[in-house]
Amino acid sequence: MRSVFHARHAWIGDGVAEDVRIEIENGRFTTVTPGAPVDGEPLPGLVLPGLANAHSHAFHRALRGRTHSGRGSFWTWREQMYAVAATLDPDGYLALARAVYAEMALAGITCVGEFHYLHHAPGGVRYADPNAMGAALIAAADEAGIRITLLDTLYLTAGVDGAPLQGVQERFGDGDAAAWADRVGALSPSPHAVLGAAIHSVRAVPADQLAELAGRAPLHVHLSEQRAENDQCRAVHGCTPAELLDRHGVLGPGTTAIHATHLTDGDVKLLGDSGTGVCFCPTTERDLADGIGPARRLADAYVPLSLGSDSNAVIDPFEEIRGLEMNERLASESRGHFPAASLVAAATAHRALGWDDAGAIAPGLRADLVAVSLSTVRTTGAHPSQAVLAATAADVTHVISGGRRIVADGVHTLVDVPRELAKVLR
Repeated sequence: MRSVFHARHAWIGDGVAEDVRIEIENGRFTTVTPGAPVDGEPLPGLVLPGLANAHSHAFHRALRGRTHSGRGSFWTWREQMYAVAATLDPDGYLALARAVYAEMALAGITCVGEFHYLHHAPGGVRYADPNAMGAALIAAADEAGIRITLLDTLYLTAGVDGAPLQGVQERFGDGDAAAWADRVGALSPSPHAVLGAAIHSVRAVPADQLAELAGRAPLHVHLSEQRAENDQCRAVHGCTPAELLDRHGVLGPGTTAIHATHLTDGDVKLLGDSGTGVCFCPTTERDLADGIGPARRLADAYVPLSLGSDSNAVIDPFEEIRGLEMNERLASESRGHFPAASLVAAATAHRALGWDDAGAIAPGLRADLVAVSLSTVRTTGAHPSQAVLAATAADVTHVISGGRRIVADGVHTLVDVPRELAKVLR
């Protein structure tokens, strides 16, 4: 199938080009021509490559608007999250995730990395299909029209000291890394899905089990999200979490560390020297009072950056883009740490999810496009090259994923998102 579009402004390479003719065939870009005569279907506003949500926990969306008031910390919030995790089964998870992924599509996201650890039935009993929950997530992404990297997560212990899983945590565990690998090996492949892996954290995976996942790609891991994790790791292993992962061969170009909030200078060097990426989730890191990670220091160490929505308390990639820059401004009391091109690169980092053929408007790549209006109350007057710092998810008008139109005039073409969310969250 062949389609031709005309973008008045399109993000090509590291900046905005004008009057771009974009031709798509069989789900991929075939020609991209700036300065072309008007030809083809017009795409309004600024046209971006499809955005990548590198870190999501879909079921956390059920907590939005219910857990933000009152005092506490990550650890008190976690108990409320566990209460939601206790309620889900494969059918319910499919319905919830479909609505959440469709909400992501409305925001311009064409690929999601789902950090998946809700594997089993209550008590840790396996479903007849041991991968029923993961299969539900893969199906949900397909029905919402986006791609998914299922980061099936190894989760074995309740703390760095090896305490056993208790309560709802029993749903997360597979016993050991070998049993986890056997289960994951039975997952069925799908054209819209990459099957990745994750280490939940050094709190949840004993050191002698880490090497089982070394060398897998894409491989994600929560890293130094809270100071308590660092303190516990030093007490048990005599090193930081990053140093522990390095000892066991986990760091490397196929690995992405999530949050990386509380790093030493040595940790930053380890990540940079190994080619490990880092995914920041600014809205969640603020919501949970985790702290501000060293994004600029990591970028200066040549660490590839990506962005995620994590708890889905907010699904707005433009808010994450702004957060990456604005958090640095708050921490440093100075402005201008990331040029717009770097922010767009972080928001389109499909490679962190194992999709090397996506993330830019260029011939041969997957045809993912996001049109952002430049005439709303938020974006009117914004220069196209800085519009990503003014826009919100509400300004997305059209989304094309793999050549398939999934959002038109701000409405999802496959899912009635408000109705689905209302139904599943009731």
